[in-house]
Amino acid sequence: MKVIGKVIWITGASSGIGEALALELSKQNCKLILSSRREEALQKTMAKCSGDPSHIAILPLDLEKTNELEEKSKQAEEIFGQIDILVNNGGISQRSKVMDTNMDVYSRLMSINYLGAVALTKAVLPKMLERKSGQVIAITSLVGKFGTPLRSGYSASKHALHGFFDSLRAELHDNGIEVLLVCPGFIRTNVSVNAFIGDGSSQGSMDKAQQNGMEAQVFAKKMISAIEASKEEISIGGKETVGVVIKRFLPGLFSKMIRKAQVV
Repeated sequence: MKVIGKVIWITGASSGIGEALALELSKQNCKLILSSRREEALQKTMAKCSGDPSHIAILPLDLEKTNELEEKSKQAEEIFGQIDILVNNGGISQRSKVMDTNMDVYSRLMSINYLGAVALTKAVLPKMLERKSGQVIAITSLVGKFGTPLRSGYSASKHALHGFFDSLRAELHDNGIEVLLVCPGFIRTNVSVNAFIGDGSSQGSMDKAQQNGMEAQVFAKKMISAIEASKEEISIGGKETVGVVIKRFLPGLFSKMIRKAQVV
C-alpha cells in the first residue's frame, strides 16, 4: 500500500519511533492522527512535521483505558473521514528480573502493550471491512520472537501481539485488509529510560545497547518501505536481528548465547 495521501493513525506518536514515523510520513502528504497520553508532547511532534498543518491532528488517548478506545476510534474517523492505516506503536518496556517484578507490573504491560492494541484494532476494523481496504500495523519487538533476561513481561506482551495479529491476518485474507508486524531491534529512543522496573516505577536511564542502536529516522524509513511493499512481517535493527534465525534453527545455541548477551 502506497502511503502518499493516506490517512494514518499513529499511537505512541509523542516520541521515539512514533515521532520519527510521523515526521517521515508528513513529507509524503499523508494526513496524520497522532496519539499518546501526553498532549503537550504531541503538539511538539506536530510542530516538527512537514507539509500542510491542516493535515496533522492530535488525539490524546490512554491505551490502558481500553473501555474508551472505541469512542476514540469514532473521533479519529471523524477527523479526516476514514482511517487507511492504523499503526499500533504505543507501549512501554520493562527492565527487571521475574522474582523482582510485582504482578501489577505484568498486568499493566499486558494492558498497555497488548490489550490496548487489540481494542483499538477491533474499533477501526468495521469501517475498513466496509471499504474492503486498509492496513493494520503492530510494532512489536525482536523479543516478540524470543525472550531475553529482564524483559519477561514485555516479551510476553509482544509475543501475544504476534499470536493475535497472525490470526487476524489469516481471517482478513479475503477482505482487502493487510496486516504487518514490525519487530524493532535496538533503536535509539527513550524506551529503556521509561521502562518499568520491578515496582512499577521508571528505570530512568538509557541502556548502553539502546544508546548504540539504530537511529529512529533510519528505522522509520525502513518501516515505510515495508508498508509499501505489503510485507507481512519484518525485523529492523542491527546484528541483533540475526537472533530470530538462530532461535529458529539452532535453539540450543541460542539459549547459550542469550544468557551471555548484552541486553542492557
